[in-house]
Amino acid sequence: MFYNVTCWSCDWQVTFMPKQTFLNLPEEKRETIMNAAVEEFAEYGLENASTNRIVKNSGIAKGSFYQYFEDKQDVFMHLLDVIEQKELEFFKNKHPPSGNMDTFQYYRWMVKTGMEFGLAHPRMIQSAWRVLLGEGFYYGKNLAKYREKTTQALSSMIKLAMERGEVDPSVDVELAVMVMETWSNAITTYVLNEGMKQKNVLKWMRASKTQETIDKLLYVMEYGLRKTESQFRSNT
Repeated sequence: MFYNVTCWSCDWQVTFMPKQTFLNLPEEKRETIMNAAVEEFAEYGLENASTNRIVKNSGIAKGSFYQYFEDKQDVFMHLLDVIEQKELEFFKNKHPPSGNMDTFQYYRWMVKTGMEFGLAHPRMIQSAWRVLLGEGFYYGKNLAKYREKTTQALSSMIKLAMERGEVDPSVDVELAVMVMETWSNAITTYVLNEGMKQKNVLKWMRASKTQETIDKLLYVMEYGLRKTESQFRSNT
């Protein structure tokens, strides 16, 4: 998500380059190394990841690893770039079914389409999610500028919804952004955790029961934001 961290359809807008020696490798060898890294991060996270295991599972010498990357964090940052490029390619030909969607309808489409991207690359997204959210890496200094862009994008979305009369103007914009991020993270976690248990994740994702569950989660978020602050206070 974004797709920021909450929605994979938004651009990361951050670039972390490995060393030129890695970029000079044949594509097949680069993919082998990154696939080994994906498995390592998915199983162990970043903190407990081992460069020795990455080296062993990718079939390269340990000395070569440090010719390609500074350290395992450098590998992970490059993985985010790889995800971004795949994401951009995935969304290139994706378009909302209607040009007359309101803000929440568009957001629902964006989240669901982002989930399909995640399920198209489940292990890669799982490895990123484990580090970004499971270890709190998303909230560190390396992604500070990205978090700022994410907040700005969601704030603009909420303000536009207010102008259209889709969100009550009494709703606090900062709190609304927090709600949207938290809810999207919860939906993504649900889809990844449950989707990984399925033999056919895309079929499961598109099943009416799964779509209904996601719709219900989005419904709670949407109508929590549509509800006026005065209504909320009168019920507490």
